[in-house]
Amino acid sequence: MSESSDPRLPSARSAPTVPYASYLRVYEPLAAFAEPERTHWASYALRGAIPTAQDELRRSLSDLVRVPVVGVPAHESADAFTAEVDGVLLVCPWRTRLRGWLALQELVENFPLPVLDAALPPVTRRRAAQEYERWRERNPDARPWIRTAVWQVPLRWFVLFSDEEREYAPGERLRYRTPMVQARRRLARGLRTLREADGFGVLAEGLVEVGSWLEEFHPRSMVELDYGGLVYALSPDRLAADRSARDVAVGIAALRAGDAVGAAEAYEELVDRWREVRERLFAN
Repeated sequence: MSESSDPRLPSARSAPTVPYASYLRVYEPLAAFAEPERTHWASYALRGAIPTAQDELRRSLSDLVRVPVVGVPAHESADAFTAEVDGVLLVCPWRTRLRGWLALQELVENFPLPVLDAALPPVTRRRAAQEYERWRERNPDARPWIRTAVWQVPLRWFVLFSDEEREYAPGERLRYRTPMVQARRRLARGLRTLREADGFGVLAEGLVEVGSWLEEFHPRSMVELDYGGLVYALSPDRLAADRSARDVAVGIAALRAGDAVGAAEAYEELVDRWREVRERLFAN
């Protein structure tokens, strides 16, 4: 496997890094895209320096400090992440505008109104919601290629990967990559096991939602879990010892074998481990 986009291009090394966010991405083959987008991505991949995840996040944050605040970009991004697997070009479009609309919906659902009003004025949110509604009418089947989590990696994401697919380069990246067919197979087996057990309903519901999302993509796609900025926010020792995909697999295997106690212990240990990371959100 080779890549045409590196997680640490010169721009990422020379500028301050933005921590906190992790990502679940789908890279699709060019055959999954209709023209003229297919030609655009084929030409795009031939460029020299392709922007990184840190570049994308910095652009998003720069909109939030403008006056007036830009809650969602006015135009969709023409950028993407790319990878080459067995000689096949795979593309993961940023779709920053779409993801901005979806993130704004999550903010409205999860944050107190006074906090929202201070960060994004009601008129800005109302305008963004109206724009999204009009856009959605024209693009009813649109979906993001990238999912983002802040100060965590959701445990349901780890179900898609095996420990053997873990790639760790200290100070650079921690990620997993797997073919779509493997991700779907692991998700289906894990979901079947969780549904047959008691006490794992939340995790099972999360897997159903992830599975529905994965079904939208080409079967020859690649799925990537990227720790993103968490590589800069957590200590090297913490990252080197992190084998969360293996631990999730061990817990599901214990459930499958009828060891409910062992599975519960493994799950609670994982929840506690990632709760410690999420609590940094509230640290000074």
